[in-house]
Amino acid sequence: MPILARIAAGLALGTLGGLVFYTLALPLPWMLGALFVTMVAAIAGVPVLGPTRLRPAIVAVIGVLLGSRFTPAVIGQAGEALVTISILLAYLAAVAALVVPWYRIVGRQDWTTAYFAGMPGGLSEMVELGEAKGADVPAIVLAHSLRIVLTIGLMAVLFRLVLGYDVGSAGGAIAGRTLDWPDAAILTACAVLGALLGPRLRLPAPTFLGPLILSAAIHMAGITESAPPGLLINVAQVALGTILGCRFLGIDTRMLFRAGLLSLGATVLTLLLAVAAAFAMRAGAGVALDQAMLALAPGGLTEMGLIALAIHADVAFVALHHVVRILVVIVLAPVLVRLVQR
Repeated sequence: MPILARIAAGLALGTLGGLVFYTLALPLPWMLGALFVTMVAAIAGVPVLGPTRLRPAIVAVIGVLLGSRFTPAVIGQAGEALVTISILLAYLAAVAALVVPWYRIVGRQDWTTAYFAGMPGGLSEMVELGEAKGADVPAIVLAHSLRIVLTIGLMAVLFRLVLGYDVGSAGGAIAGRTLDWPDAAILTACAVLGALLGPRLRLPAPTFLGPLILSAAIHMAGITESAPPGLLINVAQVALGTILGCRFLGIDTRMLFRAGLLSLGATVLTLLLAVAAAFAMRAGAGVALDQAMLALAPGGLTEMGLIALAIHADVAFVALHHVVRILVVIVLAPVLVRLVQR
């Protein structure tokens, strides 16, 4: 098949997977649906390809979205949450100390791959940073995609069946006011300028981190409160999921089964540490256990925020801790991975 036909087939399957996951109200439907369907097709030998040349633009959009979480209101809570953020940092250190060796020793992965698979950062961020350091990208994709699904599923079960909350799991909601032309121009400038400045500043994952930094700066300054529109985010998730899923062309199904067992063990370890940190937050800062668990659980920011909204928890508190978690992992990754490699 011609390359363009293979890319079109990959995007078509990715869109179909996103629609199916969305219809079934599954977590992170557009990215994980596209990833799952194209991954199955690739493993089955279907000659699909992802739009890899569009990847810099795709990760720039995601970077602008993540930066839009840095509103003045969220940053204003940082001073009030010094105790809980300190506990969060200790929790991340414990995760690194237990889960990274889990992937290295039990999973028999190299230290670089084990680090990016075990650290509780975002899927796209860990893939971007891991690929730049020469890690095994399919192993990282499997570890984080399975971790996200398992975490969201377990949290939904906890709050719905154990605690009795009415919690949905459909994702993709983008909060914020209506995007007008001036705001659209500002966000576009963040994406373009950030993607251009990132490599010049030698940032890790430059086309992702550059737009994120600029977007965070303008949102903290109160210049705009907008985020990229939901449709654009869904399209970016489908494209990224398709790119990631198509990486699995020819991978043995036994690898998937093994990765599932590894991810289950890693997720259980991480959630046990999250429970301990949640009790520490309650003892040290008087935070409710359900709210602390949502702030610490290594699931998607949007999904944990939706669950927080459903149970009337402090969404800003949950968002702040997830943003801090992701950024700490991103910023420290280049330094810590050198120590891990040594």
